[in-house]
Amino acid sequence: MAEGITLAEQGAIGKGFLEGLLASMNITAEVSVKEIDSETVEISVNANPPTELGVLVGPRGTTLQALQEVTRTVVQSKSPGRTDRILVDVAQYRERRIAALGRFASQVAQEVVETGEERALEPMSAADRKAVHDALSEVSTVVTRSEGEEPRRFVVVSPA
Repeated sequence: MAEGITLAEQGAIGKGFLEGLLASMNITAEVSVKEIDSETVEISVNANPPTELGVLVGPRGTTLQALQEVTRTVVQSKSPGRTDRILVDVAQYRERRIAALGRFASQVAQEVVETGEERALEPMSAADRKAVHDALSEVSTVVTRSEGEEPRRFVVVSPA
């Protein structure tokens, strides 16, 4: 737990900020808070149907990433000490993105094994790179590494 305010209080501040943002955008959605572990809180935004939430995700999750940073900044401004890890998800985007990256990484791994040649993937965010590394961590026929400098850092998949 961070010094100053509890993880639950941080979640409540983030939830209040997101509810206010949604109201100002005339978006009807439910905001919920879930503690993932002792240092991480996830604030989820969901609606039925989720169609109007796409504006909060943006292309490849870039708007969602910015929304998470703004939410974290709002929480930090209300905390006298450091804050814990705050994740924001909209319409289960992160879960779906991780699953899609896992499928893609498995395809790439299969190609790398078949050709015997390593393959560099396109530059991606740290969260996406982690999803690829995690998806292939149990695949004994390939190894992964990240190369390059931010914001053009990318994953390379090589035969083991």
